[in-house]
Amino acid sequence: MARAIRFDEYGDVDVLRVEDVPRPAPGRGQVLVEVRAAGINPGEAAIRQGFLHDRWPATFPSGQGSDFAGVVAELGDGVEEIAVGDEVIGFVHTRSSHADYVVAEASDLTPRPDGVSWEAAGALFVAGTTAYAATAAVRPREGDTVVVSGAAGGVGSLAVQLALLAGATVIGLAGEANHAWLRELGVIPVAYGEGVLERIKEAAPDGVHAFVDTFGSGYVELALHLGIHPGRIDTIIDYEAAAKYNVKTEGNMAGASAEVLRELSLLVGKGLLDVPIARVYPLDEVREAYRELEQRHTRGKIVLRP
Repeated sequence: MARAIRFDEYGDVDVLRVEDVPRPAPGRGQVLVEVRAAGINPGEAAIRQGFLHDRWPATFPSGQGSDFAGVVAELGDGVEEIAVGDEVIGFVHTRSSHADYVVAEASDLTPRPDGVSWEAAGALFVAGTTAYAATAAVRPREGDTVVVSGAAGGVGSLAVQLALLAGATVIGLAGEANHAWLRELGVIPVAYGEGVLERIKEAAPDGVHAFVDTFGSGYVELALHLGIHPGRIDTIIDYEAAAKYNVKTEGNMAGASAEVLRELSLLVGKGLLDVPIARVYPLDEVREAYRELEQRHTRGKIVLRP
């Protein structure tokens, strides 16, 4: 038997439970991975709460989780490029990585590079590929100034770094507690809240060229007030505003590939991209992990360790 997170109805964190389940078996072209770390994400909380039922309905009993890193435990038929014992980073679209074992498509795995911790590896897929796609969508380049909202969050903390790697000047909207950390990265921190438009203009006297919104709550309109062209605004959360103002919504689905995951993991291994880990919880404390996540004040990623 193995453990897996399950829930039988939409609701608060109290619907989550740890359940003993049969150890899964890989099918053709698949791999069974013993999970060493699995990140948690706001989208998973929104699905569990039923907020995304029209877009991504749950089928009960539902599992949970997309991100993971671990050790290959078993191969399905037809898998030749991977061996039992390999250390891998991967993802699933089956909501099943918050568990002791996960079955993944062999094509959705990439080797864990030297220098990448289990926690960083397990937290990389959703936040990393979302940040990759959202940043690429606004086309940052040398001489540009880019604003990132939620700059210390799981996605924002990676988006600011990717924009810096592209040569842009980056303004990060975040609470005061995260300003020193952002400065260490090379980001210009600006406090959110009343007066933020004026503070951004003061920090960018020559104007702002692009905006990555990872938080919602009116930032699309703020970007337009800054005079940014809609084609260089991307939101990963405010779909209503995106439809109204014709801005971009490129995120995880646009970046979700093993190729992108490999590129990001190599940047992490070379020390060019940092995956900040806010806290690590054992699998049995999944409710506590999501309680912290849903406060929306976490710097970086929260990770489960089976």
